[in-house]
Amino acid sequence: MASYKKYCMHCEALIDSDSRFCVKCRSRSPFAIRCPACLREIAKEDKLCPGCGRPLIVQCPQCGKDTFVIDQCEICGASLMVNCSNRRCGEPIFFQNTHCTACGKKVGK
Repeated sequence: MASYKKYCMHCEALIDSDSRFCVKCRSRSPFAIRCPACLREIAKEDKLCPGCGRPLIVQCPQCGKDTFVIDQCEICGASLMVNCSNRRCGEPIFFQNTHCTACGKKVGK
């Protein structure tokens, strides 16, 4: 089966167009920015997610500055991701999520 390649929007690596993450920079959304709660495609200019209404500007837990909801803080570079507490899942999820976007289990704090 033919596989088409696209460039990762974060690091410009050429990867399969059906990839769920970039093998070079490890981004979980190599072709679009997605809401961490509902996974709908969002734009950096958006203040709220058009799908679920979640605020897209959050305070970084490391530096305390406002940043957009992507994998890393735009100011200090700290990761905004934590691993799902479900032992069978373990997928990285946004630190403010109450449920895992991969397995749906409630995140234990």
